[in-house]
Amino acid sequence: MQKTFQYIQSTICYTIEGKGQPVVLLHGFGEESSIWNGQIDFLKHNCTLIIPDLPGSGKSEMLNNEAVEITDFATCISALLEQENIEQCILLGHSMGGYISLAFAEMFPQKLKAFGLVHSTAFADSAEKKTGRQQGIKMINEYGAFAFLKNTIPNLFSKEFKETHEDEVAQLMEKGKNFSAGALTQYYTAMMNRPDRTVVLKDAKVPVLFIIGEEDVAAPLDDLLQQVHLPDISDIHILPGVGHMGMMEVPELLNKHLLSFIDSIGK
Repeated sequence: MQKTFQYIQSTICYTIEGKGQPVVLLHGFGEESSIWNGQIDFLKHNCTLIIPDLPGSGKSEMLNNEAVEITDFATCISALLEQENIEQCILLGHSMGGYISLAFAEMFPQKLKAFGLVHSTAFADSAEKKTGRQQGIKMINEYGAFAFLKNTIPNLFSKEFKETHEDEVAQLMEKGKNFSAGALTQYYTAMMNRPDRTVVLKDAKVPVLFIIGEEDVAAPLDDLLQQVHLPDISDIHILPGVGHMGMMEVPELLNKHLLSFIDSIGK
């Protein structure tokens, strides 16, 4: 079921599927809620899935704030839970969605039963990464959102997947036409300015899931191995031969890990 609600002055769209304990799935940069389609049909029999289009993605309007931070998106997700009268949830975020999940865990810990980082990191951007994001913003403004995503999306997949699933990669790239330069710039600026949140992992009082791609260049294995021991309770899965897009690259394996984690959390 597709639904909407008003957050500040923006209309936010989201989908609800299934029955059971609430599980929120947050997509990443340059994606929309449909990135989780390979998980929805599998998981909806075991939980209630809430899958938003983050502000500026899919059918959701951008936030009007002049300076948007990752915390603004976390507050939006809190408002979504209130809209649905959900007191606690499991929050699983892919890439940028993981950054939002960490900010949410810092701001609203009482609303979480567990959370997970799917190809994401608690580290802040390095100086090199920030320079890359600044160059990305320049490219977005100069050539447009679609040209930028068309250039960057293929790098998120493992070499083997790119070669054997060209159509799937092309379909994801095609969805880049739905993004505005303003939305991508807003995301990149928020990601570039986010702080290190490893302390959130250290202080976590709930289980934390880590999904890590062995060949992930955006959330590297070496970075994540420095973080997985920080929570009191960690559920760690390294996906062999997988890049940054486990939802598409190995959907059945990812579904198995997600369901196992969800089922491990008390109802």
